[in-house]
Amino acid sequence: MRPVRAALAALLLSTAPAAMADTLIDNVRGTTIGANGQVEQFTGLLFDSAGTVKRVIRAGEKQPKARKDYQYHLDGKGRVMLPGMIDAHVHVMEMGLAALSLDLSDTTSLADALNRIAKFAADHPDRPWIVGRGWNQETWQLGRFPTASELDAVTGGRPVWLERVDGHAGWANTAALKAAGVSAATKDPAGGQIDRGADGAPRGVFVDAAMDLIKEKVPSPRPEDRDLALASAQQLLFKRGVTAVADMGTSIEDWQAFRRAGDANRLYVRIMAYAMGTQQMTLIAGSAPSPWLYQDRLRLNGVKLYVDGALGSRGAWLKAPYADAPGTRGLPQLNQTQLGNLMSRAAMDNFQVAIHAIGDQANATVIGAITDLAETYKGDRRWRIEHAQIVDPKDFGRFAASGAIASVQPVHQTSDRLMAEVRLGPDRLAGAYAWKSLRNANVRLAFGSDAPVEVSDPWAGLAAAISRQGPDGQPAGGWQPQERLSPAEALAAFTTGAAYAGFAEGKFGRLAPGLRADFVLVDTDPLTASPAQVRATKVIETWIGGGLVWSAEKGLETTQGQVR
Repeated sequence: MRPVRAALAALLLSTAPAAMADTLIDNVRGTTIGANGQVEQFTGLLFDSAGTVKRVIRAGEKQPKARKDYQYHLDGKGRVMLPGMIDAHVHVMEMGLAALSLDLSDTTSLADALNRIAKFAADHPDRPWIVGRGWNQETWQLGRFPTASELDAVTGGRPVWLERVDGHAGWANTAALKAAGVSAATKDPAGGQIDRGADGAPRGVFVDAAMDLIKEKVPSPRPEDRDLALASAQQLLFKRGVTAVADMGTSIEDWQAFRRAGDANRLYVRIMAYAMGTQQMTLIAGSAPSPWLYQDRLRLNGVKLYVDGALGSRGAWLKAPYADAPGTRGLPQLNQTQLGNLMSRAAMDNFQVAIHAIGDQANATVIGAITDLAETYKGDRRWRIEHAQIVDPKDFGRFAASGAIASVQPVHQTSDRLMAEVRLGPDRLAGAYAWKSLRNANVRLAFGSDAPVEVSDPWAGLAAAISRQGPDGQPAGGWQPQERLSPAEALAAFTTGAAYAGFAEGKFGRLAPGLRADFVLVDTDPLTASPAQVRATKVIETWIGGGLVWSAEKGLETTQGQVR
């Protein structure tokens, strides 16, 4: 058995859920968000052999009888039981592939990154390209983008392609530039930018649409690589208590990997997929969203579109120039007419539309497009705006009136706050990561992580949402503290809100009769613990459809595709 297949087999065996008859788990401190949005408490959960909840048992209620009502009994040992967490915005395949490639996300300087790259290149002499992601010139306090010549010094003649932490810029060495045929004569594509020197020659970094100039030459992962990446991603999710995700930007190759796993009964996480553009949408699903497959574990819901880039690479589309780069307002990918045409193409066949918008002009443009289409496409459309990081306060009411869901990532605020202050200046911070203001305007919230841009860690997300502070407890009192959410509001956004955003509220997202028995046992009550305690939450067990997929006692962990 080849190493990749051996690693894949080990991962799949480690996560295979056990088939069970009717099961009672009692002696728990259970919490779920009810259908009315209110917090509900319970002490036990009864689910059937199909993994569907039969009863939620509350204190003082008549208890089920052994052998008559259930065949298996598990003692919850007084632990906290919550619905499985739902990450409303991830990139599943990128998560898994990132775990198998060069990770620069924790590097603290350019020198640190170059040392890491040199070691990875030396450890993998057989790879034709060195591929990775996670660099961040802001964290390095570099004051500029890194260059191809700096990569050349540690990589030699092999081509290198490393995506920035946000996935909206890439760093190439000279060998990669040559492989792609990129030179001073190469023009910036629409919606993209090549970082250039004074002589016009590319310096090595490509932003947004310009990334395709290099990416098209990078060898695609093999099917077996994708299978291993999916298995790795599932383990990473289960360890954090995530039982369902919205996959943003699904390709046909990703979809085939999901289907291979489902056909082999190796797909355990629930995936609400959004195709990367309308062409992939049609290629995957044809003329309508797919049905739910594999016992509600996979569905092609709709399509992912992009209006702008990211704040860190100055690709986010702003209404006014960047405070630290007055010559630019960002890199719009589509104007409102172009966006409306693509949205209409999807909506006419009842595909749900999720639109990446970070800058205030990007968000205003999406809101305008939704408003324009509202008369044509009536009914429950659930338009999604992904990220909604910078929204002009004047647009809060328009956002709510459009009916759009704000699919946001709390950890972006704690990661980005210093950079956002520099990019925006003090006058535009009132609309930055403004979750409470959006909620007060009656905008529905769905929380996620944008993994692998950030770690898919809902506990870090909950802590950020209720405190507006990072892992270091800074800033004191929280950044823009008026935007803090209550613990119950934050928990709802990671459960019922995220399920609603994917048309899945009738399947999972809370613990109630008739819904899937997806839950976690943890050591911390997020409704009563301090933000620091919530962030440090330990997931003891993760269950999907009544099957155990993660146990901390087994100590299962993945690293570079291996189990340890």
